[in-house]
Amino acid sequence: MSIAPKTNLGRPADLAKREAILVAARDAFFEHGYGAAAIEQIAAAAGVSKVTVYNHFSDKQGLFTAAIERECERMRSHFSIEGDGTTSLRDRLLHIGHAMVAFLSRPEMVQFERRIAAETERNPEIGLAFLNAGPRRMKATMATFLTAISQSGALAIPDPALAAEQFAAMCKGFGDVELRFGAPPSAQSTQRRVEAAVDAFLKIYGGGR
Repeated sequence: MSIAPKTNLGRPADLAKREAILVAARDAFFEHGYGAAAIEQIAAAAGVSKVTVYNHFSDKQGLFTAAIERECERMRSHFSIEGDGTTSLRDRLLHIGHAMVAFLSRPEMVQFERRIAAETERNPEIGLAFLNAGPRRMKATMATFLTAISQSGALAIPDPALAAEQFAAMCKGFGDVELRFGAPPSAQSTQRRVEAAVDAFLKIYGGGR
């Protein structure tokens, strides 16, 4: 569920204000969770008025959605469909796998997900907004990448969306459970897990390059 801002942005000042609001919102939501983050505090941190926040975003949930979408944009650069001609498919998948695990394993992300999960019990719409703005967008991006790889003939992937789920699940593995319960896996075990996940993925879908 992506909620569009009220105004059409374009001027540098508007874009700068919007970016400042999103940065302040991300910090507030990550530190305090959705329920405890206040629009007044976000506006003050961004150096704008509360009215300006509402002029750019329809409401608090719209701001939350936009802030999560902005955060996930940081991962999109890793899903480059066009290779540089020198990097093997295995190395490209290794890069994506390690970047994804590092992105999701940040302490602030783990803390944020815990808070959102707790708040979802009281307000299911917040959980759905997070899923649509974050995990589902990342899955769709990975599926698009895998579709292009399959169309190139490098792999044979009949269901790219399912394959995207499989790839993420294998890369995170049991280490993701350990991380969320206070026992972060070592860098060495994460390295082995991601490498094994990539090799298994290539074997499943017929590649080895």
